[in-house]
Amino acid sequence: MADDEDHGERLDRELIELMNGLRVVLPGVQVLFAFLLTMPFTQRFGSVTTEQRYTYFVAFVCTAIASICLIAPSSYHRLRWRQRDKERMLRSSNLFAIVGIGFLGIAVTATVFLVTDVLFGLLVTSIVTSVLALALVWCWYGLPLVRMLRDDRRDPELIVQNAGSTSRS
Repeated sequence: MADDEDHGERLDRELIELMNGLRVVLPGVQVLFAFLLTMPFTQRFGSVTTEQRYTYFVAFVCTAIASICLIAPSSYHRLRWRQRDKERMLRSSNLFAIVGIGFLGIAVTATVFLVTDVLFGLLVTSIVTSVLALALVWCWYGLPLVRMLRDDRRDPELIVQNAGSTSRS
């Protein structure tokens, strides 16, 4: 970030960064959704247990919600283009992204549970799903939140200096 960046330039940069992040996430959500859309139409799906059927439904609905939330910023941006609403749009879009990623995490965990349960037994399913869920929560939410809390306790001047040195490395 340049020291002479004004408010409008900062909003433009942050919006571009958000949209670029969503471009990375969306293909994965789309692939997961496509996989889940085809599952009920396979021969093997008829033999799933009631628990697996409910798990599938949770994964399917959570993927749909994640898709809605992660695509919402693009729609918001298109509909509010040139309406001088960029800061509110950025805040809303950021919230949509956070919520969408949360639902994606639930969908990924449910899908791993479902596939692992079909392939193996309850013990392997429980271990794999638990480890994956913990890794997902830590990487997607825990680590960033711990870092945020740690940065909030620091002197604001150190935060600015660290941000400047990391952006150059």
